[in-house]
Amino acid sequence: MTDIQKIIEIIEEKRDQFIQVSDQIWDFAETRFQETRSAELICQTLEAEGFSVEKGIADLPTAFVGSFGTGSPVVTILGEYDALSGLSQKSGTTFHEPIETGGNGHGCGHNLLGTGALAAAIALKEMMEQQGLQGTVRYYGCPAEEGGSGKTFMARAGCFDDVDFALCWHPWTTNTILPGNSLANYQVYFKFKGKSAHAAVQPHLGRSALDAVELMNVGVNYLREHIISDARIHYAITNTGGFSPNVVQAEAEVLYLIRAPKTDQVKEIYERVCKIARGAALMTETEVEIVFDKACSNLVPNTTLNAKMAEVMNQIGVPVYNEEELLFAKQLHATLSEADRKNELNNLPKEVAEALKNKAISDINNPYSDDLADKPLGGSTDVGDVSWLVPTAQIGTACWVLGTPAHTWQVVTIGATSIAHKGMLQAGKVLAGTALEVIKNPELLEKCKLELKERLGGDVYQCPIPKEVVPACNRI
Repeated sequence: MTDIQKIIEIIEEKRDQFIQVSDQIWDFAETRFQETRSAELICQTLEAEGFSVEKGIADLPTAFVGSFGTGSPVVTILGEYDALSGLSQKSGTTFHEPIETGGNGHGCGHNLLGTGALAAAIALKEMMEQQGLQGTVRYYGCPAEEGGSGKTFMARAGCFDDVDFALCWHPWTTNTILPGNSLANYQVYFKFKGKSAHAAVQPHLGRSALDAVELMNVGVNYLREHIISDARIHYAITNTGGFSPNVVQAEAEVLYLIRAPKTDQVKEIYERVCKIARGAALMTETEVEIVFDKACSNLVPNTTLNAKMAEVMNQIGVPVYNEEELLFAKQLHATLSEADRKNELNNLPKEVAEALKNKAISDINNPYSDDLADKPLGGSTDVGDVSWLVPTAQIGTACWVLGTPAHTWQVVTIGATSIAHKGMLQAGKVLAGTALEVIKNPELLEKCKLELKERLGGDVYQCPIPKEVVPACNRI
């Protein structure tokens, strides 16, 4: 029996356990830095499987590391388990039906992500025991990927300093090595303070913080014309100052997320946004407090590690779906807009798009090419910070129907179904198989490290979160 066959057997023997963990985390639906029950469930599972667990690493209450083995090489499997606010949704339906209006939901599939990584760590541990291999396997419990950049705080604390390589995955619409470039970002609050007054009797005595927020947003929208085309600026007004139009709003705040391909580009745009905020405060005779919330770096691809992962992925193959699963996928696919479905196919290689054009769910592995290293992912991920420190690779497996946008109710509803479970277990097998290949091949690991060094070109990792910034969970 080959190593890959053994890994498949280990994970399949424990599939019910992994599915139960994933579905429980789906039920918990805990958002950034609040993932208490989700983290504890994974910790308990790791301890039951023979891992030693250290909780609260990097001064993050819901961050942890589960370790097995000794010495080098040290491989880390990255796990996430945070949900998103406002995406509550019943499981296995083909229409929007929240469990709780305004409640949380796993709109990016991190219940699957954390559990698939868990399956990989456990399978790898068993293989190392069986074969008497030296090395250390670590499961890193990484909180708050959504809006908290837990891994960036962990990188700042030195959690990855002795790691040799890192592997991760994400639920996706296809089975693929994920593109290599993500956007760096800063997330910052702009909190304005003014003076309240009766909006009709003494309007001249009031100084509106909400006016300042609106003027800032207008200024930033004009700024968009004068930044690089690959940059993105998003904002949400998180405090409008109240619900009474007859009161001049004495306080208001807006949260900005600024993205660009490189961290120094984000910093430049951020400094310009700060000037606009101060200008808005000057115009309205208010005060502004700028609160840096979090940041993450762009991802540094590693084609050497990617290629090995693609090789393992092809050896394992793809899940097989039964008629009931295919029918559900077809019905859920029909809830997507034509634009969503076309956008998926337009972004796939021509041969893949042709093979999938009449299907609701992917049943093939996308062909691998080193060109993926230069293809933009579009969004941001704190995996980027890990990739600056150690060779890092990540895959996507088909847990969602084709064309599904992330952060939607369709992601939530499929996230506790057998389709998603199959994709999750598939990812666990690929991660474990890849890690084992690298552990048993020191020359391959050195090649991965050399590529990272060459890509950095002498640049040294600098955490984009300033030293004085504490995680949101620790702010008073």
